[in-house]
Amino acid sequence: MARLAPFAAAALMAGAALFVAPSLAAEGVVNAPRPALIEPASGHIETAIFAGGCFWGVQGVFAHVKGVTATTAGYAGGKPATADYETVSGGQTGHAESVKVVFDPTRVNYADLLRIYFSVVADPTEVDRQGPDEGPQYRSALFPQSPAQAKVARAYIAQLGAAHIYARPIATRLEQAPGFYPAEAYHQNFMAHNPDYPYIVINDRPKVEALRRLFPQSYHA
Repeated sequence: MARLAPFAAAALMAGAALFVAPSLAAEGVVNAPRPALIEPASGHIETAIFAGGCFWGVQGVFAHVKGVTATTAGYAGGKPATADYETVSGGQTGHAESVKVVFDPTRVNYADLLRIYFSVVADPTEVDRQGPDEGPQYRSALFPQSPAQAKVARAYIAQLGAAHIYARPIATRLEQAPGFYPAEAYHQNFMAHNPDYPYIVINDRPKVEALRRLFPQSYHA
C-alpha cells in the first residue's frame, strides 16, 4: 500500500484521504485454470497464508470467499521483533505483508484458494512489488502450512507455467515462515471498514468485483 509514515497513519485514522497512484491490478486479472491436483478434504478447519502485495486487498478478497471463516492481516517471513508496520515498511526485515486465511476444506479447498489467488488477488509475475507498492515486503509468496499444501502449490505453479497464461514467468515463491504475526488493529479488515478510501477504490475493489464475476459460485457479499 502507499507507505504510511507516522503522520500519515494518524491522518488515516482520522479519516483523511490520501492520493494513491492507480494500480494495474484490475487490468491483469486472469481466469486461471482449475488445479489438476486437489488433495482430499481432511474434514478439519485449515489455515493458509498468502502474500500478494498490500494485505488490505488480499484480506478483502478472501473475506468474500465462501468457506473462508476468518482472515487476519499480518506479517510472515521474518522475526517477531521486527513484525510491525513501521519496521516492515523499510523492506529489510524479511517479512511480507500477508494474510492468514482460515477455511473449511469441505466448502472450499486449498487448490480453490490458490486459483483465486493467481486469478484476482495478485500478479504472480511481479518481482518484489504489486501495483503501486514496491519492495520485498510486497512480494508474491505462499507460506504452505502443511506438506499437502506445499505439494498442491508446487503442482499448481508448474501447471500455470506450462499453460503460459501469463505474459511473463511466474515469480511467486514458496516460503517457510517461522511464524505469522498479526498486523496493527487499524489494518484489520481495512477494506470493509474503509470501502471509499482512494487506495481501496482504485486497487482493491476491482479485485473483489473480479472475484464475483469470475467465480460467482465462490463469492459471497
